[in-house]
Amino acid sequence: MSGSRTTIGLDVGGTKVAAVLLERAGGTVLDREQASSGGSATDLVATLAGLVDSLRTRANTDRGMVAAVGLGIAGLVDRRGVVRWSPNLPAAVDHPLTDELEAAVGLPVTTTNDATAATVAEARFGAGRGCEDVALITLGTGIGAGFVVDGRLLRGAHGFAGEPGHMVVDAHGPLHLTGHQGPWEALASGHALGRMGAEAGIGQGPKVVAAMATGDPTATDVFDRWCREVARGLANLVVVLDTRRIVLGGGLVEVGEPLRSGVASWLERLTPGADARPAVEVVLAELGAEAGALGAGLLASELLVDDD
Repeated sequence: MSGSRTTIGLDVGGTKVAAVLLERAGGTVLDREQASSGGSATDLVATLAGLVDSLRTRANTDRGMVAAVGLGIAGLVDRRGVVRWSPNLPAAVDHPLTDELEAAVGLPVTTTNDATAATVAEARFGAGRGCEDVALITLGTGIGAGFVVDGRLLRGAHGFAGEPGHMVVDAHGPLHLTGHQGPWEALASGHALGRMGAEAGIGQGPKVVAAMATGDPTATDVFDRWCREVARGLANLVVVLDTRRIVLGGGLVEVGEPLRSGVASWLERLTPGADARPAVEVVLAELGAEAGALGAGLLASELLVDDD
């Protein structure tokens, strides 16, 4: 594929698809577009194909031909690119999205978990660059994650690595939509922050953050207790993976330094043997909402033999 210098990355969420046209060598985003992700699996494939065709049409000749497509999607995605479980995109489960998209656009397609894709982007070009042991934790409606260990993306035996939001941290904790009691996601996601704020009489998550910014002591206490729950799960990951740097991403990263410092403080207190360990860096993600699509485009480059 000599001269093919670009790939397309697609990040499929519960309500929208973000697409980027990516320069292979440097990871530069050359163009972008988005669309709704609603409807059936057939509708989703048509949406994805439409985004690919639109970006290909607008890619002028000096950018080179599009060589491959990467698809990041929320849920358990096996090594063959089949979505096996996705609470937010049930229509995609067990549907041959990868094969159908390849047939529709005539390009090779690779499919992975959305947080795994975002991890690739942050590790190469964002807050994880220069570090060989990185964990990206996305804090939003749920919790997603991806891990780089010894410089290599951790995928797991079946491609399902990166779902720590479902590890149980409190056997007597809140019931999760999966039917399990006390998983990390039920205690430390954006949804959990909203529940804690409502129980304290403040309101949902954004109201907690706004009230905290004015110095409201109740909101400050709620946010601190939520940071403790975030750190509790992170401490479990640290003792398993011996991670050097934790990158906090997702929608809640917009809170900024209070999030980073609050989690870092609790992590130091909750990590067993913290005094004997080098301090774990806690940093905020740098690539924003495009990280998933960017990472998917980077992973698409791995399908190619670079003969430029």
